[in-house]
Amino acid sequence: MGTDYVHGYTPAETRRLTDQAQTLADLLHAGTSYPAGSRVLEAGCGVGAQTVQLVTRSPGIDLVSVDISEESLAQAKARVAAIGAEVDWHHGDLFDLPFSDASFDHVFLCFVLEHLPNPHEALLRLRGLLKPGGTITVIEGDHESAFFHPRSTAAQAVIDCLVDLQAASGGDALIGRRLQPLLKDAGYDDVRAWPCTVYADETLPHLVDGFTRKTFIAMVESVRERAIAAGMRTPAQWAQGIRDLEKAAEPGGTFHYTFFKSVGLR
Repeated sequence: MGTDYVHGYTPAETRRLTDQAQTLADLLHAGTSYPAGSRVLEAGCGVGAQTVQLVTRSPGIDLVSVDISEESLAQAKARVAAIGAEVDWHHGDLFDLPFSDASFDHVFLCFVLEHLPNPHEALLRLRGLLKPGGTITVIEGDHESAFFHPRSTAAQAVIDCLVDLQAASGGDALIGRRLQPLLKDAGYDDVRAWPCTVYADETLPHLVDGFTRKTFIAMVESVRERAIAAGMRTPAQWAQGIRDLEKAAEPGGTFHYTFFKSVGLR
């Protein structure tokens, strides 16, 4: 798909993706369900964290899930097999899929476009796979939507490392804010986009643990070695930034983040 996965293919990253999917399931998947019998393409299924949500929330769909990583696909297969669901799995590149034009009723992508150097081209290719009247649903984050208390320039600096490293890899960690124009420019009709906001403080311990700690801070930590190797932070500066960021997950701390969801029609 053209760029390396900035967070890495590690057991820690698999845990993070699982925690994220479980914590945010209702927020991100609200309003997304497909009629039984629909043929749905999940483009970029990764380790299957979102695949489980799709087959659970839309029973009876004919789901085809694709990913470029064979290792991730193996984990996705095991995850879905554990709940007794059936998925048609394909190992392949998003830009070279072996499907006929207009062969899907719906397409779903979650946290995929942010890693691609050419998301416009990806959306064009996927549009060709949709039947007339079919929908595409896209979910992405925007790391500059993260703000927190206590405020810390050291914490912000380690977040910026993730944004900059993803840009250097050809991706865009800020892509959420431009989903509506991206889909419109790729030829989709009736494009709508809206924010899905996460806010966590000590009165919401499941979000403090599941999102602030296990999703966001874990995501930033995943690029520690790359950031230090690139000279972006010293080990001491990195440690200080993470310590400050962790204060947002302690009593008296707060954390905010916005995902964006967009739906378009062919």
